Amino acid sequence: MSEFREWNYEGHAGAIYARSWDNPDAKFCALLCHGYGEHIGRYDHVADALLSAGAEVHGADHVGHGRSDGERVLVPDYEAVVDDFHRLAEQVNARGLPLVLIGHSMGGMIASRYAQRFGNELTALVLSGPVLGRWDAAAGLLAAEEIPEVPIDPETLSRDPEVGRSYESDPLVWHGKFKRTTLEALMNCIETINDAGGLGRLPTLWVHGEDDALVPVEGTRQGIDKIRGGLFSQKIYPGARHELFNEINKSEVLRDVTGFLLEIVEAPE
Repeated sequence: MSEFREWNYEGHAGAIYARSWDNPDAKFCALLCHGYGEHIGRYDHVADALLSAGAEVHGADHVGHGRSDGERVLVPDYEAVVDDFHRLAEQVNARGLPLVLIGHSMGGMIASRYAQRFGNELTALVLSGPVLGRWDAAAGLLAAEEIPEVPIDPETLSRDPEVGRSYESDPLVWHGKFKRTTLEALMNCIETINDAGGLGRLPTLWVHGEDDALVPVEGTRQGIDKIRGGLFSQKIYPGARHELFNEINKSEVLRDVTGFLLEIVEAPE
């Protein structure tokens, strides 16, 4: 894995842990936005692929996640999380390189809302298994009088069993139940995105696993149809589960993502 630099900045609820993979020869700047319950440290190999494609890469642990401050996985308002991520963008990319945003799962939801609010600052957007449109799992949990102890099933992440084992043993991953406040905020964010309109001419790639049981593709498609703009493409991978960047065909997925980004950032003006 490539070397990275660790640093912190002030978020809306305390210190936010950030990680940067610097590249003095970069031709674009990539931001990585991680999913629920996890942390940016699970994206080292994604950063490596982006570095090889000519990027400098930056990411952060969301509030209440990983090494950042805040009560674990407690998110009362995702607009504040978007604000935190925008602060990351403001503190990197000193050379003014084309800026791309890659978000996975809950991070794909955050990235979508970021693009609605700050899309004029972005050159391209990639959404991996994003929580958009309709998420029946969250709605079902909220309907329960008491949210059950149902942490994410590691088997839904990838066909590679080692991914599940690593996830289960990772002390920075949240292994407890969902918090009602967070689920309510998440559903509110989905509705806000649904109502806020499309992404215009922002080049966007949506990738999803056909066998994603955690964030089923058809629920996400409803949200994609509400935000897709004029420069939109998609790829649904047969047999793949939720974490495409950790799937058995992750090399293919990362090649597709970096190829899409290079086509955009290297296009003649």
